[in-house]
Amino acid sequence: MTDDQVRRAAKPAGRVPVAARRRSRATEVQEAVKDIILQRGLVTGDALPTESELMEELGIGRNSVREALKVLQAVGIVEIRHGFGMFVGRMSLNGFVDELAFHSRITMQDERNHLGHLIEIREVLESGLVLRLIDGREGVDGDEGLDLPTLLTPIREVIERMQAEAAVDVVSPETDRLFHDLLYRPLGNPLVGQLLGAFWEVYHQLRDDLGTPDETPVDVARTHRDIYWAVLAGDRVAATAAMRDHFAGVRARLARLGRG
Repeated sequence: MTDDQVRRAAKPAGRVPVAARRRSRATEVQEAVKDIILQRGLVTGDALPTESELMEELGIGRNSVREALKVLQAVGIVEIRHGFGMFVGRMSLNGFVDELAFHSRITMQDERNHLGHLIEIREVLESGLVLRLIDGREGVDGDEGLDLPTLLTPIREVIERMQAEAAVDVVSPETDRLFHDLLYRPLGNPLVGQLLGAFWEVYHQLRDDLGTPDETPVDVARTHRDIYWAVLAGDRVAATAAMRDHFAGVRARLARLGRG
């Protein structure tokens, strides 16, 4: 037996490294805080036990509690307001955005990179959402249908702003994003806005890496206007075609980047 083998054989079996034990305890705290929220029926903005109270209630040291709270804060389950305490947080996709943007950047030159997959998912999602809007005009099971001309009235102002911006050769990202936010708001699904917002953030972190857009600001204004009028008219074919046209420019940029 060699000296290395002797030393390994002499080590006590089953000893868990300190770092691993700390991670395990931190994981316990994460699950315990989630249980507290659920069992006490807490909602966004409600106060949580303090750090000291968690230590006493769970019988776990300060380092493990703080490590767990940092993780929960990063994913939006816990909100820490210094000087005020801890509260149930709002759902956040910031971690998802940062991770996806990073991996998209390191795969940017691949023919089918992460950003390409993301754009594909967003196009499929939005194509389905516009059809859901159109179908919602009819109502379901006796419920009154969506009054789209009224509900989508704010979009007219956004389109006018977009056309004014296009006239000076620019459509601001804020105006573009507001159009999509307002378009799907009548569906009453808050997750739609959060998911599309996350996709949006990733794209705009990387848009400068994609090269010069093929479409002009006038084209951008036109495609958004076409989507709006197709939805108002209840024209499923035109709405699908307008959404496909809307994403054609970014698809072309991704394809050109892959060939480069």
